[in-house]
Amino acid sequence: MSTPTRIPASLAELAVRVDELNPYHRNPRTGDLDSITESLSAHGQYRPIVVNRGSLTGRPNEILAGNHTFKAAKHLGWSDIAVTWLDVDDDAAVKIVIVDNRTSDLAGYDSVLLADILTELPDLQGTGYDQDHLDRLLDETALPAPIELPSDGADTGAAATVDYLQWGYMQWSSTRVRITQAEVELLDALYKRFVDDHDSDMGFGWHVLNDEHRAEEGAVA
Repeated sequence: MSTPTRIPASLAELAVRVDELNPYHRNPRTGDLDSITESLSAHGQYRPIVVNRGSLTGRPNEILAGNHTFKAAKHLGWSDIAVTWLDVDDDAAVKIVIVDNRTSDLAGYDSVLLADILTELPDLQGTGYDQDHLDRLLDETALPAPIELPSDGADTGAAATVDYLQWGYMQWSSTRVRITQAEVELLDALYKRFVDDHDSDMGFGWHVLNDEHRAEEGAVA
């Protein structure tokens, strides 16, 4: 992979010396410095940070948006960083700091689409995700379809479909456990054996959660 330009040509005229800038004095946001540092290393700076000139606050060159990008750039030893400038009073400054963080909090993901996109990439460098994150995302999005369980005539089979195996969870009373596709298949085998042994599925949830099961029976952690 080629080394990216720290600041692309389109932002070059916005470059300011890092040692001329100051972080916001009361930033409530905690950022993932490692991920931002990885992103800057992989991609360079692809958008400017926002800095208040400070003529109305008495705090010159104070960063309102991009405080952790600034910290990551310093960590990497950058001498310059691209900046866009504002000159606002204290009330406007703090609102900008808060809304910049809050809009990120309110945003969400189409998890299935995100998992598809990450899976298609040749590697995860510079995405903020690693393989463990992607594996967990895939576990959450590739949930097994519910298994239609046979009924013993008292509609307990239909209830079991909802209580035990709906959307990748097993639930009994107030206990809920996330399960994978492989565990669904193992639970199905346990269920069929339980019904064969008892001629009913009454007590199956207690049996799974409280009894020990040998590996060949399909133990569920």
